[in-house]
Amino acid sequence: MKVQNGIGKAVALALFSLSVAGCGNAGPLSSDPKTIDAEALGGKADAQVRAFYAARNNERAWDRKAEKQLIEIVDGAPIHGLRRDLLLKDDLPKDGEERELALTRMALRYASALAQGYSNPKKIDGIYTVPGPKVDVAAGLSKALKDGNLADWFGTLAPQTEEYRALSDEFVRYLKLANEAGNGAAVATGKAIKPGQRDARLPSIANALAAVGYLKAQQAPPQRYTPAMVAAVKRMQADYGQKPDGVIGPGTVKSLNEGPGDRARQLAVNLERLRWLDRNPPQTRIDVNTGAAYLDYWRNGTLRDHRNVVVGQPDWETPQLGSPIFQLVAHPYWRVPDSILDDELKDKSPAYLAANNMEYRDGRLVQLPGPKNSLGEVKFDMRNDQAIYLHDTPAKALFTMPERHRSHGCIRVQDATGFAMLLASDDGVLPKFQEAMMKPDDEGFVKLKTEVPVRLLYHTAFVEDGRVKLVNDTYGWDDDVAYALGYVRKRPRAKQGHAGGDVGP
Repeated sequence: MKVQNGIGKAVALALFSLSVAGCGNAGPLSSDPKTIDAEALGGKADAQVRAFYAARNNERAWDRKAEKQLIEIVDGAPIHGLRRDLLLKDDLPKDGEERELALTRMALRYASALAQGYSNPKKIDGIYTVPGPKVDVAAGLSKALKDGNLADWFGTLAPQTEEYRALSDEFVRYLKLANEAGNGAAVATGKAIKPGQRDARLPSIANALAAVGYLKAQQAPPQRYTPAMVAAVKRMQADYGQKPDGVIGPGTVKSLNEGPGDRARQLAVNLERLRWLDRNPPQTRIDVNTGAAYLDYWRNGTLRDHRNVVVGQPDWETPQLGSPIFQLVAHPYWRVPDSILDDELKDKSPAYLAANNMEYRDGRLVQLPGPKNSLGEVKFDMRNDQAIYLHDTPAKALFTMPERHRSHGCIRVQDATGFAMLLASDDGVLPKFQEAMMKPDDEGFVKLKTEVPVRLLYHTAFVEDGRVKLVNDTYGWDDDVAYALGYVRKRPRAKQGHAGGDVGP
């Protein structure tokens, strides 16, 4: 099913000029009764609104000054990638009581969207266990109104990180570009274009680069793939998670045809994902970005390590989990899951099994430790119901590839033995782990003194080395969030099937 891509000029203009200041007129709120009719609350308000007024003994919340402040606050929704019609579907009612309730609903929706996300990730994706924020926005709003610091309170609700601010700034930049962009011709597919070559598509390529801010608009169509264009393409490739070689192949053409509206939409989706997250994550943790296939190891609030990983391919996606590592396993046995056995190994010959050091034990296929073991030399056991964990792999070459969505769902770690040594050293169990590693034929279990929380996150826009990077939406999950945020008009597209590969987890 085709999905409306990007943001579109009309939507970009509506977002960029967002204002609810003229949403109807009402008489002075100060002349209205001081309390809300309890029957109106019962029939027209959701549970959160009722809780808000119950805490106030049904006392009204909004005078003209507070209403003006709220409207000015909601006018700032675009910097968070949020559309105004998510917060208020129509103009504010003129009736005093109806207007009061509409203002409260708008305030609570916006506060909740900033504090924990407009959408519920567990409803978008059935498997989502990453810890999120828990904020009583009804109590917070009531206190902010009482203290007269509405703007200050709203300003604390969204993530206060440099990454969130950077993605917000980039969203606004792409939103402006989408509003200004013309209807340039799409770049056609064809042979790869290398630096210095001539190609009839170069004018379209120059326009596409200019549309997303990588190249200044050129009056004369380029006749040759110039050094300036090569440099612009390399910058775009680096920002979009591709090999920055300057060669314009199919992947680069695809990125060129995703204009500023598409990028703004992608940034809005990832701002939402950041709002889903706990504002105070554990100071010691591992964050795996399955969208970009890398991990960050934080120790006592400082980035300790960054390395590439290989994650699940489409149709075998790595789920979004919060799940701690509780032990290291030296020279692990691979107990082949039933799904992999049934799909890929049940018809293999005894010769194949023997060549790959596999045998049946107690009715289950097991791969013994050794150079061909799919788990490599070390496994990082985690607590979750999906049998997802980190591990080594004999397929080392995959870590150098730009596209690393190639596993059955588990996370393969670059130099996993070195990473295990690092964790063991930081946890004070290095001697035990080293002893276990010295027995290559024995599976050795080393429990950590302190479990290390792991968050498996799917982010397709993020900050790396001080720059905002955008990578391909390999799983198609951006569409699901975009639909929830009102950026696509139809149901998200069907997920693509997996491409196969080695049989490792």
